[in-house]
Amino acid sequence: MVFSIGWEERPDVADRPLAGVKVLDLTNVLAGPFCSYQLTLLGADVIKIEVPGRGDLARQLGSDPELNRLGFGASFIAQNAGKRSMTLDLKSTRDRRSFEALVADADVLLENFRPGVMTRLGYGWERLHETLPGLIYCAISGFGQHGSMSQRPAYDQIVQGLSGMMSTTGVDEDAMLRVGFPICDTFGGLLAASAINAALVKKQRTGEGSLLDVSMLEASLSAMGWAVSNYLVCDVEPTPRGNQNPTAAPSGTFNAADGPLNIAANKQEQFEALCRLIGCPELAHDPRFRGSEDRKSHRSELNAEIDRHLSTAPAAWWEELLSSHGVPAARVLTVAQAVELPQLSEREFFASVPLPFEDGRRVRVMTSGVRIDGRTLSPPRRPPLLGEHNNQQDWYHGDRHEA
Repeated sequence: MVFSIGWEERPDVADRPLAGVKVLDLTNVLAGPFCSYQLTLLGADVIKIEVPGRGDLARQLGSDPELNRLGFGASFIAQNAGKRSMTLDLKSTRDRRSFEALVADADVLLENFRPGVMTRLGYGWERLHETLPGLIYCAISGFGQHGSMSQRPAYDQIVQGLSGMMSTTGVDEDAMLRVGFPICDTFGGLLAASAINAALVKKQRTGEGSLLDVSMLEASLSAMGWAVSNYLVCDVEPTPRGNQNPTAAPSGTFNAADGPLNIAANKQEQFEALCRLIGCPELAHDPRFRGSEDRKSHRSELNAEIDRHLSTAPAAWWEELLSSHGVPAARVLTVAQAVELPQLSEREFFASVPLPFEDGRRVRVMTSGVRIDGRTLSPPRRPPLLGEHNNQQDWYHGDRHEA
């Protein structure tokens, strides 16, 4: 495969909220790169620092072995379009000089090493803050920068288990299931991006940088919201309820004639409308189902009645009918079906970006789901080759070594 350099930066980047913000990204695989991808889409100029000769492990992660071999695994493509790539060995004297020139010109330093690694390399928060008081230093780790668990290694599945998340997923006979994608990494990355944006506001106001200590465990517990709060406030521990929402009924997955249908008739008026639309208005007056607590207590009987009436028509038909009358309802889709929803193309959620191959190959990547001033924020450039921007000198003041 022959590589081809091309695709200049999109012209609208200068109009984005974080235009002019410089981010030095030392992170690897998912939580950190997901964070910096959100910043990239918002207009920040992100330099991805990678290990020479090897790069981000995500370059080898994906379902296409050939792309993995070429360093463009699907996992890497998903969250690194728009960034630049430089390779540095922070144990090399020459590369350390280059790194110091880069960080001196950065607004944000993002890292996800195990706590203490950057300090041992000579680039901990205390030293950098002393010489660069305006620098925002964001460290993402499994458990935070201090505490008895801080030195433990952590991946998404480890955090899913420790947070209690897996204990709430599944059904009684098959509980303790992991969520089907790395949700704790995602939570950690989103929280880090949010904190960085807040710190940028502080810096603009005061000129002072910030130390941001992001714990994936704490981010995940925080995101679990009511499930944790029910225990903290009410001393009621959440239990796995499968596809049923424990806070309301009828709210969960039901069975139409040709497949599953999610319905969330959480409000009284939605429940009454549901009963009318599926042809059994009398259910709304049944003493077992009259109030919200009654419906939760008799969930099984209510679900059976709803399933019996839904079996007369396909899920898509019920989705259209119920939604049009204010009852939240939708089919349960596969990923392949979900990405082809017209709604997503109408909002330009996916962006088509080229890969640096002479065959002109292009792939679809996701944007952030946020439109600003009516525009979707597409990646400003394609995913980078490993060390592709080693010789660029417009980002910082200093000399670069050859790749």
